[in-house]
Amino acid sequence: MRTIWWNSKNRTVQMIDQRLLPQRLELPEFDDYRAVAETIRNMTIRGAPAIGAAGAYGMALAAFQSPALTRDSLLIDLEAAKSVLDAARPTAVNLSWATQRLLELAYHLVLPNTDDIRSALLAEAERLANEDVEINRRMGAFGAAVIPDGANILHHCNTGSLAAVDFGTALGVVRAAVEQGKKVHVWVDETRPRLQGARLTAWELMQDGIPMTLIADNAAGHLMRTGKVDVVLFGADRVAANGDVANKIGSYKLAVLAKENGIPCYSVVPTSTIDLNLPSGDHIPIEERDADEITHIGGVAVAPANVHVLNIAFDVTPHRYLTGIVTEEGICYPPYLNSLRQAKQAAEARIRLGQRKAGDT
Repeated sequence: MRTIWWNSKNRTVQMIDQRLLPQRLELPEFDDYRAVAETIRNMTIRGAPAIGAAGAYGMALAAFQSPALTRDSLLIDLEAAKSVLDAARPTAVNLSWATQRLLELAYHLVLPNTDDIRSALLAEAERLANEDVEINRRMGAFGAAVIPDGANILHHCNTGSLAAVDFGTALGVVRAAVEQGKKVHVWVDETRPRLQGARLTAWELMQDGIPMTLIADNAAGHLMRTGKVDVVLFGADRVAANGDVANKIGSYKLAVLAKENGIPCYSVVPTSTIDLNLPSGDHIPIEERDADEITHIGGVAVAPANVHVLNIAFDVTPHRYLTGIVTEEGICYPPYLNSLRQAKQAAEARIRLGQRKAGDT
C-alpha cells in the first residue's frame, strides 16, 4: 500500500497517518496545501522520500486552490506555497527539491491557460511519486548485493514503504534481499524518542513476514561487540557533497560502533537526498523538536514536570564511518566528492529523459 497519493475523486491529497500506527490505520485527506505542510511538520507523514512526495502534491494542491486567472498570478501563489511547505521540516532536502521541481516546471510551461498549468503540475507530482517507487526498487537491487545470505542486519528508524511512496530505502534493500531468496534477520532499533523503529519498522517487517527482533537503542553496541551483527543499514535526510550524512538521531553512534567492530555500514538514499551545495555535514540544518516528544510516551509523562529538554531530531555521521552510500545509480564509495556527483548527474539525466518522453506522448 502506498504511503501518499492523489485522490482524483475529491481532488485531495490522501496519506497514511503514521502517528497512529500500529494501533490504527487511518487515511486522512487534505484539500489545503497548508494542511499538507502541517502533516509534514507534525509527522503525520515522515521519511525523506515521502516528505518529498508530500511537497510535490502540496504544490499541485496549491495550484488548484489558487484563484489565479493569469500565469503570473498563479506563479506568485506557487512561490508562497513553496515557502510554507519548505518551512515544515528543514533537514530533509527532498522537500525543497520536490517543491522546486514543480515550481521550475510552472515557470517553464508555455500553455494556453492556467487550468492547463494546474493539470501539468498534478501530472508532474504523480510522476515524481511513481519515480520514487522505481528509484526504491533500483536502490534495493544495488543494496541487496552487499547483504550476505543469513545476515543479521541492524536497522535504525523507519526506512520502509512508510518512509517513501512505496517499497522503501534501507528496508527496500532488506526486501530486495529477501526477494532474491536470501535468509536474513533484522535487529530493529526502537528509535527514541518517537519510536519509529518499534511502531513502524517492526509493523512493516511483521506484515511482510521478515524475521526481526526489536531491541532498545542502547542494546546495539552489545550486539555488535558480541558478533551478532553483520551489516548496519539506515537511511538519510540529507547527504552533503563530501558524503557526510544527516539521519535520525542515533545513527552516528551506530556508524562509529560499526567501524570499531569491523562491521560494514551503509546509508541508503535516493539521489534527491544528496545536496551538492553543502560541502560537509557541518552545514546541514539540524531540526529541534518539541520537548514533550522526550518527556512523554503515548501521552504519559516519563520525566519531571518542567525539566529542561534538548530534543535534537537528527545527527550527522561523518563520511569516514560509512562503508558506502547506496543510491538508485549504484553504490557510491570514497572519494564521495566524485561518486556522489556522478550519481546525482546520472539520476538527473534519467529524469530529464523521462520528462521528454512523457511530453512526447
